[in-house]
Amino acid sequence: MSAPNRATLWGRVLVDELAKGGLEAVCIAPGSRSTPLTVAFAAHPEIDVYSHLDERSAAFFALGRARRTGEPTALVCTSGTAAANFHPAVMEADQARVPLLVLTADRPAELRDSGANQTVDQVKLYGDAVRWYAELPDPEADERKVRSLRTTAARALAETSGPDPGPVHLNCPFRKPLEPLEVPDAVPDAFAETLAGTGRTGAFVETETGSMALEADRLRPLLNALEDAERPLIVAGPADPAAISGLEPADVVTVADHVGAPILADPLSNLRFGPHVESDAGDRHVYGGYDGYISALPAPDVVVRFGASPTSKPLRHALGDSDARQFLLDPAGAWREATFTATELLATDPDSAFETLAESLEAATGSTDTTSDDEWLARFDAAERTHWRVRDDALTVDALAADPFEGAVLATVFEAAPDPATVFVSNSMPIRDVDRFGRPRAADLTVLGNRGASGIDGITSTALGAGSATDEPLVLVTGDLAFYHDSNGLLAVERCGVDATIVLLDNDGGGIFHKLPIEAFEPPFTDQFKTPHGLEFEPLGDLYGLEFERVDAAEFRAAYQASLECEGTQILAVNFESDANHRRRDALSERVRTELTDE
Repeated sequence: MSAPNRATLWGRVLVDELAKGGLEAVCIAPGSRSTPLTVAFAAHPEIDVYSHLDERSAAFFALGRARRTGEPTALVCTSGTAAANFHPAVMEADQARVPLLVLTADRPAELRDSGANQTVDQVKLYGDAVRWYAELPDPEADERKVRSLRTTAARALAETSGPDPGPVHLNCPFRKPLEPLEVPDAVPDAFAETLAGTGRTGAFVETETGSMALEADRLRPLLNALEDAERPLIVAGPADPAAISGLEPADVVTVADHVGAPILADPLSNLRFGPHVESDAGDRHVYGGYDGYISALPAPDVVVRFGASPTSKPLRHALGDSDARQFLLDPAGAWREATFTATELLATDPDSAFETLAESLEAATGSTDTTSDDEWLARFDAAERTHWRVRDDALTVDALAADPFEGAVLATVFEAAPDPATVFVSNSMPIRDVDRFGRPRAADLTVLGNRGASGIDGITSTALGAGSATDEPLVLVTGDLAFYHDSNGLLAVERCGVDATIVLLDNDGGGIFHKLPIEAFEPPFTDQFKTPHGLEFEPLGDLYGLEFERVDAAEFRAAYQASLECEGTQILAVNFESDANHRRRDALSERVRTELTDE
């Protein structure tokens, strides 16, 4: 590979090797020290480049794209505080197992700890939040050094994936000239013909990362426990990015049918929505109303859990209070169970485990007769019917006109979402309302959220990043504080060519704090926790060239369907009173529990 100077050589070799390793997309924020990387990425025909002005928005956009695809997306920034602005997204990627490749440009070693401008300590900047860290050597047209660079690039890309995917950080020091200016004799012409200069046909180092799978005999204790259980339960938590396309719902359904286990599917599990939700005969496989009734039902005696910790606090409490035998399936063999009540941790890919269990159960019984207590599924069926009937009675147009309710908007978003579609849901109350009011549906909906570190930063950017990876319609549901927090991210609509329907739930502050005991302490509750802002968001539509519409809750469905049929991006803002909404949620849950108790 030829280059006019060493910095340019380093950028070209690194990007060439990443492309050969399968990297398809990069998000770049502007800066000087990162020029060799930016120029190389911009010139490479096989990598899609997404340009962002704001480093934090860039990082979350990359996070969203990687979350949607399950494949690594790269990030590039200059030195100094630019790299620090990547940190929140790196933390989320770490906790949520999202593959990211972070490339931070840096000053050369002689300028560090010298007071040189824009020079900070970037060595292991992200600490333990990355799967692997490496500092690239100083650029030089040396055969061994460049082979090392190619090997490092190949290894870094591989380290983002595997059983425990996540972020990887490469710190990249460059000396001037940073631009592709000619420096005589810096890179000999003959170097282009060497192995280091040309690389190999594919990746310089091919890495095969297998999944962790247990053989059938190692799964025998779980199989026996399910066959002997009277009240078995399957709990699907938020899915890792790799599991969004990897988990086969049919195998989970087969196991559930054989043993008579309800499947409690988190909205982010990739199991609440899809053709597997109900059988052709109308039998229910997946239950979604458990947040409102789980505390009113008997405790299970065997639980199979996979995915991250469930969104539903009532479900987490029910599992924590249970003395059931609980099997936790995790592809990395990691502990993701904060109630500390799991009894067995199986280091195995859930997809492989359920496939093996399904085959074993079918071979053993030859039918779909369940082995559990006949009343067990009947109790869940009755509770599920009651939950959705109570919900539907409370969410009529007349009721919403008199008392606007956030849960009704979330219910409509999922009932009327196109098939297929990608729906991204913000943290705080929106994801909790989806958990309670998003009815399981036989539609191909990919539902995403940032539940690794559960922050409200970068929500808009993450959603738009996810939308950039698919041709499906994109819907973003966000609260007002999250929307304010990442308003910079709206620039990606035009710059990155992503359209969306953005549903803005505006309750003027941090409504979720009404769920906490601090609500009773006034002051400081309103000023320091709910923090009403009094902002009008309409000017953001003018600023970013987006359609903005204030919608009454009772008229939301019509406005939502109209937006889904339009080109471009529309922001549908609906106003609510957070205090009244919390009382409404509590009243609905109490009504469900009362009706179940009276039956």
